[in-house]
Amino acid sequence: MTEKETEENMFMEFIADNCKIDINEKIEYPPVCLSYGEKVLQSNKGDTIVPIALGTYGNLSVVTAPPKTKKTFFVSLLASAFLSGTNIYGGKIKGHRGDGDLIHFDTEQGNWHAAKVFRRPLDMDNNIPGDKYHTFALRTIGFKERLQFIEYYLRDRIDKPSLVIVDGVADLLADVNNIEQTNQLVSALMRISTQYNCHIINVIHQNYGSQKLGTGHLGSALEKKAEVVISLEANTVNKDWVTVKCGRSRGYAFDTFSFQVNEKGLPIIVNNLYDPLK
Repeated sequence: MTEKETEENMFMEFIADNCKIDINEKIEYPPVCLSYGEKVLQSNKGDTIVPIALGTYGNLSVVTAPPKTKKTFFVSLLASAFLSGTNIYGGKIKGHRGDGDLIHFDTEQGNWHAAKVFRRPLDMDNNIPGDKYHTFALRTIGFKERLQFIEYYLRDRIDKPSLVIVDGVADLLADVNNIEQTNQLVSALMRISTQYNCHIINVIHQNYGSQKLGTGHLGSALEKKAEVVISLEANTVNKDWVTVKCGRSRGYAFDTFSFQVNEKGLPIIVNNLYDPLK
């Protein structure tokens, strides 16, 4: 056997050892990172109440929104709930952080605007542990270095990365319509989420009047691989509200709800209904 063949066999053995699923093991409900509401699971051993996941550890989710639908405010709502566990702004959104950290990357905005977004979760709850919230504006570095830095920080600079937010995931590659680049990026994100047992929220644009994720092939690839797709849209009745819908979920779909930005510039859930007149 040649040296190359030996290396290939060792790699195949590594895959066999690490990717095999033992179907005889008890299937537990997956560890939840963020949730909205609860569901009763019935079995012959009795009923169990479980959180409805907005994302579980070791998985990817997508937040998609057309322009001007307050996606950064919604991301702040998720960040605040994750860091605090629950607060008056998030309603039924709950964070299941344990002692893990949140790492928030913004690829689109300059430092001043990014700092405003990063500061918002702390303004929503004074008891949030600031040392558990790591924030970076990556607009000034190249797309290759952005992904490299994200993994470097998770690997070398933090003990327990639990939730990662990438606001502007399309800026992690050169061409969102390049199939090879897109597949490499999505594969890297899946590997990172598994390797570090963290949940990665990918924020991506959506075109007006379309139910599909925008941003070319990247949007399609992320939609296929994401555990949950969270869609934002303008509310049909209240112009100041934004409606949050479950576009797709591999688990249980969460109920539709809405939020608005209050007079202090902070997002707050206002209603669990999509359209109050229906």
